[in-house]
Amino acid sequence: MGLFTWSEKPSSALQGGGVIGPDERLPWAQTGLMGVQHVIAMFGSTVLAPILMGFDPNLAVLMSGIGTLIFFLITGGKVPSYLGSSFAFIGVVIAATGYAGQGANANIGLALGGIIACGAVYTLVGLLVQAIGTGWIEKLMPPVVTGAVVAIIGLNLAAIPIKNMAANNFEAWMQAMTFTCVALVAVFTRGMLQRLLILLGLIVASLLYAVFTNGLGWGKPVDMGGVIAAPWLGLPSLHTPVFSANAMLLIVPVVIILVAENLGHIKAVTAMTGKNLDQYMGRAFIGDGIATMVSGAGGGTGVTTYAENIGVMAATRIYSTAVFLVAALLALLLGFSPKFGALIQAIPLPVMGGVSIVVFGLIAVAGARIWVDNRVNFSDTKNLVVAAITLILGTGEFTLKFGDFALGGIGTATFGAILLHWLLSRGRTA
Repeated sequence: MGLFTWSEKPSSALQGGGVIGPDERLPWAQTGLMGVQHVIAMFGSTVLAPILMGFDPNLAVLMSGIGTLIFFLITGGKVPSYLGSSFAFIGVVIAATGYAGQGANANIGLALGGIIACGAVYTLVGLLVQAIGTGWIEKLMPPVVTGAVVAIIGLNLAAIPIKNMAANNFEAWMQAMTFTCVALVAVFTRGMLQRLLILLGLIVASLLYAVFTNGLGWGKPVDMGGVIAAPWLGLPSLHTPVFSANAMLLIVPVVIILVAENLGHIKAVTAMTGKNLDQYMGRAFIGDGIATMVSGAGGGTGVTTYAENIGVMAATRIYSTAVFLVAALLALLLGFSPKFGALIQAIPLPVMGGVSIVVFGLIAVAGARIWVDNRVNFSDTKNLVVAAITLILGTGEFTLKFGDFALGGIGTATFGAILLHWLLSRGRTA
């Protein structure tokens, strides 16, 4: 068998609810349908993250497809994962570029240089893991640290939609309507509809917004002129990276989050499939790191393995890597459609703000879930102090300056959590 050869299972396996392993696949027609499902699952987050950073969402979708193909090749088609835009970069990119929250990011080059540097460090981590394993990562970043760092990513971003994405009272009400739509989809639907809560909530809220503005004249109307004028096919606009020491030092620490995410996702797939994928951990880090560098080099966001797509695998019990090959190719096609990009840009800003409130809140809660899932003991004073200080450093945008370089918010919280845990652990041992 070749490196990327899958054993085919009959379509009856799908109807019967059988498990399709990473090295197996359904007939290509059904594999294609599963690929479409994964594109839909990644779509909301992959598009939202670049919009919040002032990047081109169309280019981000294209780079997600390229990144997934790179990951597929480097892991030898053994690890089922989709790589989409990482939310871990949002706070540090905004800090590094001074982005105000609307329109294109004028200093995108600074962000791209930092993203490439982060991807390079991530690749080096992967090479180290390939050589000596992951034990050192789990010791350096225990659950109390990773949970706190993930939580502050969401909390640090909270002010963006509330202060910058609603210009008046009507738009604030539209934000509230949007997150209510998302919440209703999340609670009162089931199956794939529930997993698409962000996308469906955004569509419903956008339609209601159009009724209130275009129909009733209550606010700024939705303008579809750009969508109508845009061609179906075309090349995306690329951007040139700018390598600034300040921006790179601010953005590179995100590698800690990417490592924690990827590590957790691979262990989750291992648990679901019953097949130990730890041997591919180093290659997965290298694949994600190289994909992030390639994305940054062209003007795209940093990428990461997506929990949304792992959720789809859990629901369908289809873990075939062939599905992700199809999904990546579909994302490439969407990335070359300016009309698709114009449609994304036509989404009303208050609606994006309402969706952002949900997404950032979910990120914060994901940090708490890490604590719960790993049974972090908060009666232990060390854990309590590390988590408490980290949350306030990140949420309050605590900043430390080293000459002309300023490390703030997520950076101080990330390094602070790691160093504080190390210091308190040594003190206890002594």
